[in-house]
Amino acid sequence: MPSINPKTYATCAPATVAFLGLGVMGYPMAGHLARAGHRVTVYNRSTGKAQAWCTEFAAGTDTPHARADTPRLAAQGADVVFCCVGNDDDLRSVTLGPDGAFAGMKTGAIFMDHTTASARVARELAVTAQHMGLQFIDAPVSGGQAGAQNGLLTVMCGGDGAACDTTAPIAMAFSRAVTRVGDSGAGQLAKMVNQICIAGLVQGLSEAIAFGQQANLDMNLVLDVIGKGAAQSWQLDNRGKSMVADQFEFGFAVDWMRKDLALVLEEAQRNGARLPVTALVDQFYADVQHMGGRRWDTSSLIRRLR
Repeated sequence: MPSINPKTYATCAPATVAFLGLGVMGYPMAGHLARAGHRVTVYNRSTGKAQAWCTEFAAGTDTPHARADTPRLAAQGADVVFCCVGNDDDLRSVTLGPDGAFAGMKTGAIFMDHTTASARVARELAVTAQHMGLQFIDAPVSGGQAGAQNGLLTVMCGGDGAACDTTAPIAMAFSRAVTRVGDSGAGQLAKMVNQICIAGLVQGLSEAIAFGQQANLDMNLVLDVIGKGAAQSWQLDNRGKSMVADQFEFGFAVDWMRKDLALVLEEAQRNGARLPVTALVDQFYADVQHMGGRRWDTSSLIRRLR
């Protein structure tokens, strides 16, 4: 199971929360909420993982944690319902309908969604939530599996300012920053900006390392040197040497990146943005998938060049 690493939690009044979706991100995120002293009820499609989470995080604490069989039951009585699932369809399945979280939430409760999804579905669910007397915040995260485990995610929020202010101190249990960037949908659009940047950076780093290796340079040494100059980036610092070593088992998978880039390109088609590099890198990731790299991390772009 995904684990969480020690973190010093900021002082925050204990809240009653739910967490829907215990994947590689959600499992440690919910764990940080529990470790921070909040009362957490979890829901996951596979009940075994929910039970394992309860067993792990109920140990050594007087704070009651529980699992629920439906999103609706998990959401009952919660001040905030957190969610991290796979895509738009998954998000609709845990929010809408008679067993969805919206049906179980109390008036005035807040749904904070950490799924990377479309801006369209975020706006749709925000309107639905408002009609039901609820608040919806689209709040995708950056930082990957390591950020979730270490409690150091960056959260970009779209929605009502007061609702964001209410949830931010609670979400800091698994975050280094929680920032409202605009109205409903803005959080998802900001995450798209993030993914556009990553796509271009990883391709540039891949080409640089492949070039240096062809030139018989000591690329570990070169990365140390250029990492102190204008070429420095998170990708260089955290993925450069593993790319040199041909290691690609560090979290965010190519399949997930292609899902995110599909959202980016769909939104660009809608708003008229020109993204020639992003579209090209998306096809490069398709090549990596065809090479058998669906679960390799995103730095595996360099495999195309070897």
